[in-house]
Amino acid sequence: MLSNDAPRERDRLESIQGSVDAFTTGILDHLGIRPSWSCLELGAGAGSIAYWLAARCPDGRVVAVDLDTHHLNADRVTNLEIQEADITQEDYTPGTFDLIHARYLFCHLRNRDDMVTRAASWLSPGGWLIVEEPYDLPAAHSPFPLVQRILSAYQHIYREHGADMTWARNLPSLLVRNALEEVSYSGNLGCLGGLEKDRWAPLIDRAAPALLTSGLITDTDLTEFTRLLKDPGVIDIPQMTISAWGRRPAP
Repeated sequence: MLSNDAPRERDRLESIQGSVDAFTTGILDHLGIRPSWSCLELGAGAGSIAYWLAARCPDGRVVAVDLDTHHLNADRVTNLEIQEADITQEDYTPGTFDLIHARYLFCHLRNRDDMVTRAASWLSPGGWLIVEEPYDLPAAHSPFPLVQRILSAYQHIYREHGADMTWARNLPSLLVRNALEEVSYSGNLGCLGGLEKDRWAPLIDRAAPALLTSGLITDTDLTEFTRLLKDPGVIDIPQMTISAWGRRPAP
């Protein structure tokens, strides 16, 4: 459903970047990134965080991995390695990376807990694992009936495709169970509506074919949703991003 070569996927990725990148880079900055670090970006998408890491680690390297990498540009920075691979099948040498980051990825994987365990094993001593995932708020709690219906359908199709959009609540304890230290977490609230602050129009637009196929939403609903977002009084919080991070013990 989220194939990178689908129409409007670039818009969805850029909407995510515009909504969450400042939050993500603030956390990464707090970890004290060093110029020589070796970094792994899992599910690199359109590459904004991979490019940012490459700029912060000019004496190191960044490996950006995705199932489909055609939104990524290796020529943009010299220390970026782009790898097209399925991370559930890929493996890396234990102790390889000083920093591993994944955003909006593990919640879509069937064996997501096991994937966190594998990623933690790829850390070098003292290395950081940062996982960021969406946490959907109940659609029925929206103050707007149309938004209730659209978000309910949106959440339904993600569940039907195997995603768990509330799994993020497990992240802090999961990192501790994988023997990581200095575990902490933070959250970033999403915005639906608010005119130019809206980040959900591209997400719903991208999901529109699946929403219509489900029979839960009609073309009229989607047209009305577009009209609704032009109302300055329409502001909602459909989702938050939970970011959790931990460090592999140093010798």
